[in-house]
Amino acid sequence: MTANVVMYSTTVCPYCRMAEQLLKNRGVTEIKKILIDNDEKLRAEMMEKTSRRTVPQIFIGDTHVGGFDDLSALDKAGELMPLLEKA
Repeated sequence: MTANVVMYSTTVCPYCRMAEQLLKNRGVTEIKKILIDNDEKLRAEMMEKTSRRTVPQIFIGDTHVGGFDDLSALDKAGELMPLLEKA
């Protein structure tokens, strides 16, 4: 599946890895990761777009999903696959 997925992440974040695995399990073949570990500009960009400070911050298409807990809840509610298919 070639859904447009962007994830703000860090190299050591376990929730980022879990989010990536969940997305791959749902058929996403490519995730654009924006690593904010050592880049204050990218961190500021993420905070401006999401009003959140934690990673991951996931976008599917133009929709800000949130973090791993949000992604997982969306999946459990049966709403993740339709969002991925539309993106």
